[in-house]
Amino acid sequence: MENKNFLPALTTTDWNAEYQQMQLLRRKTDDAAYWDKRAQTFTTKDAPNTYVEAFLKLAHIKAGESVFDMGCGTGALALPLARAHHPVIAADFSAGMLGQMIEQAQLQNITSLTPLQMSWEDNWTAFGIGENSCDVAIASRSIAVNDLRTALLKLTKVARRRVCITLATGSSPRTDERILREIGLPAVAGKDYLYAFNILAQEGIKSEVSYIESTREYTFNSYDEALEHFSSMVIDATRSFASEREVDHALITLADWLQAELVINETAGHLDKKGVAQGKWRLREPRKVTWAFLAWDI
Repeated sequence: MENKNFLPALTTTDWNAEYQQMQLLRRKTDDAAYWDKRAQTFTTKDAPNTYVEAFLKLAHIKAGESVFDMGCGTGALALPLARAHHPVIAADFSAGMLGQMIEQAQLQNITSLTPLQMSWEDNWTAFGIGENSCDVAIASRSIAVNDLRTALLKLTKVARRRVCITLATGSSPRTDERILREIGLPAVAGKDYLYAFNILAQEGIKSEVSYIESTREYTFNSYDEALEHFSSMVIDATRSFASEREVDHALITLADWLQAELVINETAGHLDKKGVAQGKWRLREPRKVTWAFLAWDI
């Protein structure tokens, strides 16, 4: 589902100071080894779904245009774009993710896709991704970096016509803020999409903003598996602001909350959108995630 809107620039005069403070609190840049491990459980990263369809609709990529997909994962966007005969350079720092994408490209006889193992922090020019390298540059749910400004400007530099990105509107796409509230913990509000909008405005770039809503249906084969999953989420999400005592109390509350909220999954055994067999249990209400889609023409 998509909802188009335009976002006014922040009016506070000290937003730069707030942005600098936010930079200090940002989680560390993602680790390639983490995603290599996760790639082993994927067949494709979010196989064609409403999010992918909405992104491609909003991107307005013209027939035959070349595309640079930074943080491509297993090719959720790169593969359908290449199937549509766009020359695509798909870059990711995870060899595991790229391997899954390459396997799918071979199975589908896709020949217009060029994989590239490269990170946000690398010198892109050294990898052949220089100024005006492509018609359209995209970064879908992949900007997990320490320096947001540099990432946005690097994307802008390599595109000849248009740039499209998505950023989470919550604290993190890995954090279920609803659960944190239910167990008595606050969630740190995510502002990356607001900072991105204002960074671009300061550079004289007028970006358009839309919103893509998606759901994440977590399934588990046992209560213990669910408890381990969400306990890790709670610990990771609150380590920067909650005391050890607060976290311990929240984990006890989480155990009781899960007892009430886990229900039988009627589609157990069916493949989910990542190609993984669904577990026997699910949360009563699926998690809803809203992504901010920002795009600007060069």
